[in-house]
Amino acid sequence: MPLRRRILSLATLTLAIGTAVPSIAQAKASTYKPMKGSEILWDKWGVPHIFAKNTKDMFYLYGYAQTEAHGELLMHVMAGSRGRSSEIYGAGANDRNLKTDRWVWLNEVPKRSALWLSQQIPEFRSYLDSFAAGINAYAAAHPDKLSAEAKQVLPITPLDVIEHTQHFVNFEFVAGRALMEPRNATRTAAASTETASLEMPESPFAPTNMDMQDGSNGWAIAPSHSTSGNAMLLMNPHLAMAGEQTYFEAQLVAPGINLFGASQVGLPVMRFCFSDYLAITNTVNTNNGALQFDIKEQAGGYLYDGKVLQYETSQYPFRVKQKDGSFTTEVVQVQKTVHGPIIRRDKGVPVALLTAGLDKPFFLEQYWKMDTAHNFAEYQAQLRRLEVPMYNILYADRDGHIEYLFNANVPRRTGDWATWTKPVDGSTSATMPHGILSYDELPKQIDPASGYVQNSNEPPWDAAWPNMMDRSAYPAYISSFFPLFRSDRALRMLSEDKKISFDMLLEKKFSTRMEMADRVLDELLADVDQYGSPRAKEAAAVLRTWDRQCEANSRGALLFYTWAQKFISTSVGMTTVAAQKNWAIPYDYNQPLTTPRGIKDPKLAVQMLADAADETVKLYGALDRPWGDVMKIEINGQSDGDIKAVRGPALNGVSLPGNGGYGNLGVFRVFTWGPLLEGKKTPIHGDGFTIAVEFTKPAVKAKSFVFYGESSQPGSPFHTDELPLAEKKQWRDVWRTRPEILANLSSRDAF
Repeated sequence: MPLRRRILSLATLTLAIGTAVPSIAQAKASTYKPMKGSEILWDKWGVPHIFAKNTKDMFYLYGYAQTEAHGELLMHVMAGSRGRSSEIYGAGANDRNLKTDRWVWLNEVPKRSALWLSQQIPEFRSYLDSFAAGINAYAAAHPDKLSAEAKQVLPITPLDVIEHTQHFVNFEFVAGRALMEPRNATRTAAASTETASLEMPESPFAPTNMDMQDGSNGWAIAPSHSTSGNAMLLMNPHLAMAGEQTYFEAQLVAPGINLFGASQVGLPVMRFCFSDYLAITNTVNTNNGALQFDIKEQAGGYLYDGKVLQYETSQYPFRVKQKDGSFTTEVVQVQKTVHGPIIRRDKGVPVALLTAGLDKPFFLEQYWKMDTAHNFAEYQAQLRRLEVPMYNILYADRDGHIEYLFNANVPRRTGDWATWTKPVDGSTSATMPHGILSYDELPKQIDPASGYVQNSNEPPWDAAWPNMMDRSAYPAYISSFFPLFRSDRALRMLSEDKKISFDMLLEKKFSTRMEMADRVLDELLADVDQYGSPRAKEAAAVLRTWDRQCEANSRGALLFYTWAQKFISTSVGMTTVAAQKNWAIPYDYNQPLTTPRGIKDPKLAVQMLADAADETVKLYGALDRPWGDVMKIEINGQSDGDIKAVRGPALNGVSLPGNGGYGNLGVFRVFTWGPLLEGKKTPIHGDGFTIAVEFTKPAVKAKSFVFYGESSQPGSPFHTDELPLAEKKQWRDVWRTRPEILANLSSRDAF
């Protein structure tokens, strides 16, 4: 069958005949071999404990272990970060692979990654070589463990590792591929920074609907707020339950190194980590490092400061496998301005993208040096480099220091937050950023009087409440401000006790209480007494006996959730004016535990309850249906984390009553439940990987939990084995010593 070709411009797709497509092979694969005596000890939960003779061997074994546990996923994400996933796997559900490839080539990830790789210092470059070599070694030793498609991605090279890092961080989190989608609706200017506090639908933390609030939680607790006098840290990221956001938990041991933690599959260093010295965690922050510019085209180019400049152009072909096994070829035509590439056209107007952090090639090295630091000074020296383009970073150490940093490459520019939530005029240098804010200019809290720092994806100002940051002391464009009931719940749990023990920390982490219910339910019930119809009073009777939690046996949680959807409107976390219109007292960021509050229109709220009652019965069968009858703990066909995917049967037949709920309702134990299909909902985002750490002496104490288990490989026993723990809200012990691990050994890989 003849090869077919498509050319992708930002406006059209056209057909053409024949083109040369670069080989899928990347760069020369490493031939590194580890020393004899290194080994991987796999415990009974499928966690790899890597004991290596030297650091290079440790990276090799880490690559080997990732492939053993997640080989199919690893190859898929590497192919996508090359811009070649469509060639091997086809366009994918909802064109997922195709859109990924387009985004990778449009932003020239492979070209820039080659430059980044050449800039790595020799020592760390050798670690990347070793990591890639370990991946290839597992594939060579176990050809029966990978599909024919996965084998086509091999060999993996250090360039793949850099490409995947850049794609995952810079072009999924800083600038997501949804930016390619045209915004054809008429734009309206925001009234003010306050009323347009967060109107960036392409942001990782922005709403597509009220339920989609994945995000993360992070706590660092100082000795002054700990019953034991030891610092503690909670790592609790919430990302997709599958796909490229999957976390892989491991222990990495080499001379002078003993790390435990996790990172996404395909990354060679840990973003969530603790050692005998320190612990770090991350949450997605409200930074806007993806700036958009309206471009004014002129004959032969575009207008900039009164002159017509030429686009810088490039072409990148890639193949797309069809269902019949044939291929089409698509060519991404890149047009670049002084800002960056044209990423879409809104009603014919070209929009250019400036992505912060593309001159920062040392993301992985900085995390590695943060992980292996021995004290606060060494850690801070790495933070100051700002090679990590976004994420809040929270820290605690054995000496008792804690820190919250609003970490980001924040472009230095004019205007306020609202100005930059939409494309600005790109025809003038007046809007062009100049450099980034320094570490000293970023919001942070170090050893605050509160005794803790926290973040649940809200803006930075209340990180150490009641020790608030002065928002006016920072540039108006640095971050928005908006209420977030999940962070309010965190602040309440952190502040309600004078001191917190490790056991209390473990219990608080699994809290399913709805902060929003505590904020509004008493008033709603009183309004029903005064204005309610018989239907509203019937619903109120259910809510009066509800425990205000979303435990499996909670009766009334489904009803309140349905009502809250109406009251909060269509936005997550009340991030727009529409979401706050029903509150009598608006949000005051200096009063996070008491605002917003009050029902502005009691009669309307009561009518919403009557309507919610009808909807609850229609959807769930009864007003008081237990939460866990509908919300199910299981892993199924939503394997790519896409809510539009068709759900398959529960993997291994494991389907358990669920607990936990939507973060926008103020639930700290987050599960973002997917669409209602066949009478049930299953998790899409939420509590995937979690670790709690206390710096006890002489050994650090830690507990862990990974919802989707330690392996995504077909047939693995370590994919659904932790679901019963999720049902019972139980933690696992973290084993770090050889005797503990050997006592709980599942298997061993010797080298």
